[in-house]
Amino acid sequence: MPVHRARFTPERHSRREMLCRCANGFGGVALASLLAESAAAASRLPAPHHAAKARSVIFLFMDGGPSQMDTFDPKPRLTRDNGKPIPLKTPTTVFNISDKILASPYAFRQYGESGAWVSEIFPHMAGCVDELTIVRSMVSDHSEHTAANYFMHSGSGFQGRPSMGGWVVYGLGSECANLPGFIVMESGLVPPGGMDLFGSGFLPASYQGTLFRKGAQPIADLEPRESDAAAQREKLGLVRRLNKGVLERFGAVSEVEATIANYEMAFRMQSEVPALLDLSGETPATRKLYGLDEPDTEEFGRECLLARRLVERGVRFIELLPPFRKGCDRWDQHGSLAEGHRVNARAVDKPMAGLLTDLKARGLLDQTLVVWGGEFGRTPCAQFPDGKYTDKVGRDHNPFGFTMWLAGGGVKRGLTYGATDEFGYYATENKVHVHDLHATMLHLLGLDHKRLTFRFGGRDMRLTDVHGEVVHDILA
Repeated sequence: MPVHRARFTPERHSRREMLCRCANGFGGVALASLLAESAAAASRLPAPHHAAKARSVIFLFMDGGPSQMDTFDPKPRLTRDNGKPIPLKTPTTVFNISDKILASPYAFRQYGESGAWVSEIFPHMAGCVDELTIVRSMVSDHSEHTAANYFMHSGSGFQGRPSMGGWVVYGLGSECANLPGFIVMESGLVPPGGMDLFGSGFLPASYQGTLFRKGAQPIADLEPRESDAAAQREKLGLVRRLNKGVLERFGAVSEVEATIANYEMAFRMQSEVPALLDLSGETPATRKLYGLDEPDTEEFGRECLLARRLVERGVRFIELLPPFRKGCDRWDQHGSLAEGHRVNARAVDKPMAGLLTDLKARGLLDQTLVVWGGEFGRTPCAQFPDGKYTDKVGRDHNPFGFTMWLAGGGVKRGLTYGATDEFGYYATENKVHVHDLHATMLHLLGLDHKRLTFRFGGRDMRLTDVHGEVVHDILA
């Protein structure tokens, strides 16, 4: 066969062309390096047990316990029998409350194609009901705040167990190299139980939640101590060498490895966190959607907007705590319920609706599981802080039947699931225990709650202990 030598003759290039091609080539080398690092990081992530519907969780934790019959579970019987003794044997709760029935001070209406009932205190969330699975039959094991908070977060009423956010990151790793996989947005008041609610328990310390406090410096001691970048790198390099020496001397020790991992993460966060918190690139329409232009909603709106930005960056588990209002004890209205619940709802309603709307518009809602609720609900009977039936009346804690809702991430849209009795005291239909909620959340993330274990104290521990069933009826 004839050989066409022109195919093998080197092309001649001018000096200008040569410099141009080399310059472009350097960019390709850099890009290839970045892609290789990203691929390597992805390959190190633990494999899920099955195909996942959700990649991240946003937990909107309503500290204190919202009242189910004043939010998403209306009870006409309470209105009809307001002030009468309740014809039920009532369980012991935290306080010695009356047996007098207390009607909801709010009006309810049906919304959306699903016809879900929503209280007047949630006018913005009323427009989102067709995205929600509203579970009216939640059940918990504890009626006191601290134990109930531990239980909702860790599946145990005792201190020292890993938080569900830690379990999620332990099971799946994090898709974000420069931020922790489990972040808690604090609002001025840490719930009863303290920071152990977000702790790693017997898991390595790198799985604990990282608290972002409100204010100009959300993370303590994150700012570089050296004004000169080169000096900062040298100092961190020294720390890295010293840590490596400790590992070489003592071998693989989980506490030491976790400490080193946290140091490395803190270094990467120094450049990532300022960009995360800078909202100047968000459009005026987006800021308005979350309520950043209104005093009542600005604080929680910022939390919700940051949650969306964290999901975009691949953070696995984000928990948001409601803002603290002076004179209003979270959602824990033992007195002045009519005003207290209205104030609390006003602070979170528009931001939550904005979050769901924004996630959906950006194509993120289907892969993000959003969960709303408190540690328990409230009683249908009245509590009188001043001993009189006045507008200062409130409700006590009720773990026997309360409401939570879920959206996105593989749950059905426009579904109301389960029921309480006609007074709203007990779950009577399709009970969903907290262990079942945890099992379902893990399932949507691609994790089998029975296989997600950690050996501790001589046995395999898990978030759901020896309980919990996936609630398949609410899955899309």
